[in-house]
Amino acid sequence: MTKWTLTLAVAVLAAACSGTPSENPAPGTAEAAGAGEAVAPARAAAPRYREVTLPAGTTLRLELKSAVSSESSRVEDAVRAELRQAVALNGSTVLPAGTELSGVVTDAERSGRVKGRARVAYRFDSLRLENERYDVKTAPIAHVAEATKGEDATKIAIGAGAGAALGAILGGGDGAAKGAAIGGAAGTGTVLATRGKEVALGPGAQVSTRLTAPLAVRVKVS
Repeated sequence: MTKWTLTLAVAVLAAACSGTPSENPAPGTAEAAGAGEAVAPARAAAPRYREVTLPAGTTLRLELKSAVSSESSRVEDAVRAELRQAVALNGSTVLPAGTELSGVVTDAERSGRVKGRARVAYRFDSLRLENERYDVKTAPIAHVAEATKGEDATKIAIGAGAGAALGAILGGGDGAAKGAAIGGAAGTGTVLATRGKEVALGPGAQVSTRLTAPLAVRVKVS
């Protein structure tokens, strides 16, 4: 054994007997953690989803977020709404309140001067849930203005009464009959020249519709 080999063996034996811990403990050991080595945090589990299908006929109770009007709306104008009540299936929420829906105006007619009541109709064709967009099919929602026949009859009657009174003053009984006819004709002219009531709904109006086809969506599993 050479002198150099003997010296190395003595040094190794002395180190083993001294019991001095290594200055650089292995990563991941208790000593490493005690020495302040950072331990990587565990990754959060990715969210899990399941597919749920709402059947056709499911009711959607909505709150309008845009205005619709028989006077100012045009076919294909955008319409927005939000669910004002959550939609649940088998006791579990599928569509939470506040879910956004988008659609378009499908019909808009002003009231006529002679006949025809004002109407406006629209439907929804898309829905946004968890930042995903889904195509939906809903029944159209239509609003029709109130009839004005009673008011029109009152206008004509007032016109006839005023004409009769004026005719009686000017020409007696015969004048009253002529005045009534003239007054009635004038009242009718007023009705024909005036449009009926319009129909309008602003943001916040509460409406309801239903799905006309099944809707499959991805729902987060809690």
